[in-house]
Amino acid sequence: MGFFKQTIRDLPLHHGKHYRVLVRVDYNVPLKDGKVDDDLRIRASLPTLQYLLERDCSLVLISHLGRPEGHDESCSLEPAAIRLGELLGKEVIFVDDTIGDAAYQAVKHAPEGSVVMLQNLRFDPREEENDSGYAEAIAHVAQADYFVQDGFGVVHRAHASTEAITHLLPSVSGLLLEREYSTIHEAMENPKRPFVAVLGGAKVSDKIQVVERFVKLADTVLIGGAMANTFLAYKGYSVGKSKVEDDQRGTLDGIYAAVHQKTVNNADEFVVLPTDVAVATAVDESAERVNRAVADIRPDEMALDIGSATIDHFSEIIAAAETVIWNGPMGIDEIPQFSYGSARVALTLATHPEIESIVGGGDTADFVLKWDVRKGGSFSHVSTGGGASLDLMAGKKLPGVESLLDA
Repeated sequence: MGFFKQTIRDLPLHHGKHYRVLVRVDYNVPLKDGKVDDDLRIRASLPTLQYLLERDCSLVLISHLGRPEGHDESCSLEPAAIRLGELLGKEVIFVDDTIGDAAYQAVKHAPEGSVVMLQNLRFDPREEENDSGYAEAIAHVAQADYFVQDGFGVVHRAHASTEAITHLLPSVSGLLLEREYSTIHEAMENPKRPFVAVLGGAKVSDKIQVVERFVKLADTVLIGGAMANTFLAYKGYSVGKSKVEDDQRGTLDGIYAAVHQKTVNNADEFVVLPTDVAVATAVDESAERVNRAVADIRPDEMALDIGSATIDHFSEIIAAAETVIWNGPMGIDEIPQFSYGSARVALTLATHPEIESIVGGGDTADFVLKWDVRKGGSFSHVSTGGGASLDLMAGKKLPGVESLLDA
């Protein structure tokens, strides 16, 4: 099945003619001591950039980083420019602005075949307002023939650099965006079965539409993380001091109504909840991991991971699958003794390479990249976008994709 938008392969980049291309990348990467701490998103953009550079294009890159209030040096993209230069093996010219004459001149005088990176888009509040004037100012600076959208992590938002800009330049998809969209969309629509969804993270309310869609499409849905507490409380279990969303009863009524429509009488084998959990009385590095059956959680305890019997049961179900989509950690992953659930899900997928394994972005991707010695290579696909992968799984339209030229 072909991608429904034009990509960089459709650009008429004629040999011997020089083109300038404005590329929206997603370099919203963690920084530590002024350096890039995890370069997955930068590495993921390389195929697109190399494709264009090999065809004698000059590149102007734009991205955001963090949630700065105004011009905040701690959110500068300069460390990302330095890391990209190391990965490309060539200098990346960094410009400390996104608009204005200095930025315009820097782009104009950059040699042919060069890579220029502009400063953090979110230093200007108009980026998030999808302001057409800001998009025009960026387009003026870029002096570009084409716009390429390759920042999968931002296409679920209509911002100046994802939506407004596409009305000013012929706009196509990069290779990363195409791969992310096609992989996730294909796994949802035409999965090899059994198709298992593994859902975790903190809140049901963040993932209502995703849960509803998996109920429709998957063969089994495994629920872990703090999200499971809300399901267990709904089922009448007392979960002590665990995080619970009390206002989600109506949502869960709807989810179980859909489950009953799909399965005759084995709802609990279709939406699988933990039978035991790892508890502690405080969320603390020094807390002892104690295993409890879900019926035995004490009033002063919190469920912080799935328990050992549940870990084994989830692993068996995953190992028998052909397609697995995993979105949301199984426990408090930052604390080693409450990361066992997530580690076993990761291990089960990594040791069954025949499974089409798709890891959602955000916290889940962060966890597997730290866990995996192969930097994500143990899985079929590790997404670079959290909110974007969730919205795509939920079947929502993504503004930054919809606005590109149709194939």
